[in-house]
Amino acid sequence: MAVTNGRVGEHAFLRGMYADGYYPDHVVDRARVILLGLCERIEAERPADLAALYVLTHAATEEFNALQDAFWEADSDIETVAREEIAEDFWFVASAYGFAAADVEELIAPRDW
Repeated sequence: MAVTNGRVGEHAFLRGMYADGYYPDHVVDRARVILLGLCERIEAERPADLAALYVLTHAATEEFNALQDAFWEADSDIETVAREEIAEDFWFVASAYGFAAADVEELIAPRDW
């Protein structure tokens, strides 16, 4: 399923991570896929409220948790810069789908990075 939200389609996900050589593009590509997958799920499931949105964002956050090993294997890490970049993109996604009141910390509550 392709994302149909125009704001999402024009957004450069994880731009800062792509611009920083510390983060290998092939791993950042996988992170971008997680975010786009989240967008696809939001479009398919159309969460009615923040609680339903958080279920989807928590599942995507768990995917980021699993991706941590790939960063380590590439001599990288989801550290402060990456955490902020990822969190900002989670909030962007929530906002793009009409959930501007979403709490960014709750969006990524199950994170272990």
